[in-house]
Amino acid sequence: MKLGNVFKWRTFLCAKSSLRLDITLKCGQSFRWKLHQPQSFSCSTPVYVGVLQKRLFLVTQDDSHILYHCVSHPDSEDIEEYLKNYFQLKIDLPSLYSQWAKNDPIFDKISRDYPGVRMLRQDPLENVFSFICSANNNIARISGMVEKMCVEYGELVTEFESVKYYSFPSLESLSKVGVEEKLRELGFGYRAKYIQQSAAFILAQGGEAWLHNHRDMQYKEARQSLLQLAGVGPKVADCVLLMSMDQTGAVPVDIHMFNIAKQYLPHLEQHKTVTDKVYLEIGNHFRSLYGDYAGWAHSVLFSADLKHLRELKTEDKTGIVKVKMEQNGKIKVEKEQNVKIKSEKKEKEKSDQVKSKPKVDKWTVRKTEKDIKTEKVEITEFFKTVKPTTKKRKNSSMTPQVPIKMEKF
Repeated sequence: MKLGNVFKWRTFLCAKSSLRLDITLKCGQSFRWKLHQPQSFSCSTPVYVGVLQKRLFLVTQDDSHILYHCVSHPDSEDIEEYLKNYFQLKIDLPSLYSQWAKNDPIFDKISRDYPGVRMLRQDPLENVFSFICSANNNIARISGMVEKMCVEYGELVTEFESVKYYSFPSLESLSKVGVEEKLRELGFGYRAKYIQQSAAFILAQGGEAWLHNHRDMQYKEARQSLLQLAGVGPKVADCVLLMSMDQTGAVPVDIHMFNIAKQYLPHLEQHKTVTDKVYLEIGNHFRSLYGDYAGWAHSVLFSADLKHLRELKTEDKTGIVKVKMEQNGKIKVEKEQNVKIKSEKKEKEKSDQVKSKPKVDKWTVRKTEKDIKTEKVEITEFFKTVKPTTKKRKNSSMTPQVPIKMEKF
């Protein structure tokens, strides 16, 4: 790894089986980490840049270490401990993976391609308002909204390589009069109202301390409390509980998890939408399957289903896994050897057959002169019986084409 002389990386031991930055930071938990293209230094591994608690961090990793640098506070002594807490490295992830794989053959297969997917312990304030932006949205657009919110209402943390980085806004700044209108101008749509209303509600309940108190509540109590916030439904509440409030058994259910759950609960194919009953059934199923850390296991399945993370999957050249649900409710996994090779062979044979086919003249059917005369007579006789229903108007012209109005989406 080549490093520049602009700063010195600090490191701590951490294998990729315990933490994969490329998955964990880009799987839709936090929306402020970006892949950084260094200008003032060089690095042979991907570098991520992000703001945490008014500090700008750079992080990367090799096979055995996490490397980090705090741009805004390079001499702070608590940075290593802070990052270890943020990544929740005290939790033995490989052991959890092993336990989940024993209980679930589907997870066993997926986990080989997606190791080190770990839940972050985020700031509850940032987590709540980021996920209010997530309603009917995708990761890229949510990230853009969160960044706009920080630039507009946050404080400047520092400037690094010609880019300015801002802190997440305070409750006071998000609850001010006029915030809804400004956020609508910035493209937040109906979410703008929810952000201002929720900020005002949290302030009235005691501010950030009220949010942090949810870490000490039981899951059901904490969930019911968060549902009071404007723009927070069951899925958003579970995301916040899982990602910032230490509720490791919370299982957020969106369209990805709904489709994943159909592999475990085939009768869900009959449902087109996620009703409250279906939501609860899916969450309870994964909690019974994975135990206290069901939300963490869910994140592995969820990450594997994200299109932009599928390229990280390790190709299996030996065969594919076939999953079947047996009558007794157990899941059976069968490995089919060399299926890919056989499939490629069939495609090649099919292609060779197409190439070997003789060329056929396009116009092979010819009519005799007698056939043509017979058709002309039949057509003439038909039109003798047809009377026109309208008369051609004088000075008529072709209908002018109406210009199409183009609208942006």
